[in-house]
Amino acid sequence: MSERSMLCLLATATAVAVLTGCTSTKPSAPGGTEVELVKSGKLMTCTHLPYEPFQIRKGNAIVGFDVDLVDLVAKKLKVTQEIVDTPFEGIQSGEDLNTRKCDLAAAGMTITPVRAKNLDFSAGYFDATQALIAKKGSSLTSLAALKGKKLGVQQGTTGETYAQKHAPGVTAVQFEDLALMLTAVKTGQVDAAVGDNGVLFEYVRKNPDTEVTAEFDTGEKYGIGVRTGNDALRKEINSVISKAKSDGSYDRIYKKWFPAAPKK
Repeated sequence: MSERSMLCLLATATAVAVLTGCTSTKPSAPGGTEVELVKSGKLMTCTHLPYEPFQIRKGNAIVGFDVDLVDLVAKKLKVTQEIVDTPFEGIQSGEDLNTRKCDLAAAGMTITPVRAKNLDFSAGYFDATQALIAKKGSSLTSLAALKGKKLGVQQGTTGETYAQKHAPGVTAVQFEDLALMLTAVKTGQVDAAVGDNGVLFEYVRKNPDTEVTAEFDTGEKYGIGVRTGNDALRKEINSVISKAKSDGSYDRIYKKWFPAAPKK
């Protein structure tokens, strides 16, 4: 065993490993800056399940729009993507990246000034906005119509923030993840819920007893997060996103996961 390997093994047995990890590097390009990875041969991705169609578990695999996009990054780095399901708070706070739980975060995550203080974002890769979902036939077509009623929000999301600012007199009911929130709409636990339009339209497509009753133009864009200062990896991600949009790969992935989506 080499001295380098022995030192790495010893480091994993200490608290220092939590902060620094035993990392490996992959060259970004001939003569280019090396990309530091948490685990040799792997591109570790933090996400929070479920968030269909961006990330969803199907059998023993995790699939989705974000998964396919990050697979393109992994392919360029000649490694394999490995996904870590973790609470969203640890993702948006940057904690999971800082403690080397993962190399990047791809979680249908909107780029915001607050989050940008905790981690660095790639270029925007998906246009999103907030929307309202309710049972089919509902007259709840605005946040104003929900005054005195219960509105489901997902904890730590821009949907929750939007509701706090634009839904006075509404009782917000907080849910840890999207699946619980949408189930609450179907069962009548809440009268409606607010969330990103992409996931809500996909849910409605598979649950015709629900409908998107309104959209709110918030001008949001999703970004892939990396540890603050990790410019080598961020630049690789941006390069892959740009190439995917120019060579048709992005459109192919989009049509695969949003067969009945509104114009992106």
